[in-house]
Amino acid sequence: MTAGDHGAPTSGDSYLPAHGNGGYRVRFYDLELDYKVGPGRLAARARITAVATHALSRFTLDLHGLRATRVAVAGKQAKHAQRAGKLVITPARPLPAGGVFEVDVRYGGSPGPIPTPQWGDLGWDHLDDGVIVASQPLGAPTWFPCNDHPSDKAAYRVVVTTGSAYHVEVTGALTSRRSAASTTTWEYVLPAPTPTYLLSLQIGRYGTFTADTPVPQRFAVPPRVAAAARHDFARQGEMIAAFTTLFGPYPFPTYAVVVADADLDAPIEAQSLSVFGTNHVDGHRGSENLIAHELAHQWFGNSLTVAEWKHIWLNEGFATYAEWLWSDLAHGPKADVLADRAWRSVATQPQDLILSAPGKDNLFDDRVYQRGALTLHALRKELGTDRFFQLVREWTREHEHATVTTDAFVALAERHAGKSLAPLFTNWLHTTALPRL
Repeated sequence: MTAGDHGAPTSGDSYLPAHGNGGYRVRFYDLELDYKVGPGRLAARARITAVATHALSRFTLDLHGLRATRVAVAGKQAKHAQRAGKLVITPARPLPAGGVFEVDVRYGGSPGPIPTPQWGDLGWDHLDDGVIVASQPLGAPTWFPCNDHPSDKAAYRVVVTTGSAYHVEVTGALTSRRSAASTTTWEYVLPAPTPTYLLSLQIGRYGTFTADTPVPQRFAVPPRVAAAARHDFARQGEMIAAFTTLFGPYPFPTYAVVVADADLDAPIEAQSLSVFGTNHVDGHRGSENLIAHELAHQWFGNSLTVAEWKHIWLNEGFATYAEWLWSDLAHGPKADVLADRAWRSVATQPQDLILSAPGKDNLFDDRVYQRGALTLHALRKELGTDRFFQLVREWTREHEHATVTTDAFVALAERHAGKSLAPLFTNWLHTTALPRL
């Protein structure tokens, strides 16, 4: 924290300290968005319910590229200023430690993404005829004021009004849809604790269909690829059943898939929703490994969210290993074969990455994915398959809708092993040299 009773304008994250803020924890975001697709204009209101972790005479929210026009705290107008991606708020009266307070922000403008040298454009972006939101790891402030750090998980209500020609998908359950004149208003509610980067909004001229499986699935896709998408995602219900057996109960009431009307470099994960590009739909299940990967993130990354970005291997290692597990179950190459291929691939790359602390620039490096999955495969060989999946199911149960760290995973693994696993984890997680399988 900064001196006095000001909330720090930083999360203290070792990789992305400028995103996130100190002095409070958010409980609930209530967002109302009015968006005109043609001119790309947004008029919005955010009501944020939070708890002060210490007395506050000033605090900050993350907001990028949009202008706040009015701010109130506890029903009283508050002074505000914007600089360096922060909305600085000074309430009329200081907030007491432990007190619950509400922030009301009116804001708007022409939302657009944050350009980054490592990951391209992040956040709110424009399709030829619609909107795509890809917020991981720092794009959420491009469309709503927030405490943009994965450790601050909250519930959401999101109301979006836009042209009636467009379909709107938001993470959560659709609770109402009503039309008036040429616009339609969509209301989604997401009660599960969710970090800001996993809140997603997609707008496009999409057709929809559903799949009747134990976990209800919904799909929004461009009509021209609907038949291919039905085929490519037809086994997703089987995946959910298989992963439920391996990982524990699916952590959300529903699962949604959007095929955005664009080619994407990679799919986008969000809470109970995944976004693919039309290039991931070919009618031949050519991207089924990616379908498995994004589904697995609902357990690893979404329900269990990293407490800091340096623990990213816990997200991507498990999701990549889920690809291998599904291949094994679906009569493709066995996990042992895929592990051997991954090991050979990583062995040809520079040996300068420490998996437990890959560094900001390497957050989404392929070695994090592949070496993370290899670490889990090595652990499975050490524990045996039965004990390994007992560990995984306890991991997802103990930390459901919470945050996780590498140390916590290692401690639980050693409990299941009944001994220290220091040699295994030191070699795989904390050194640069690639161990042999």
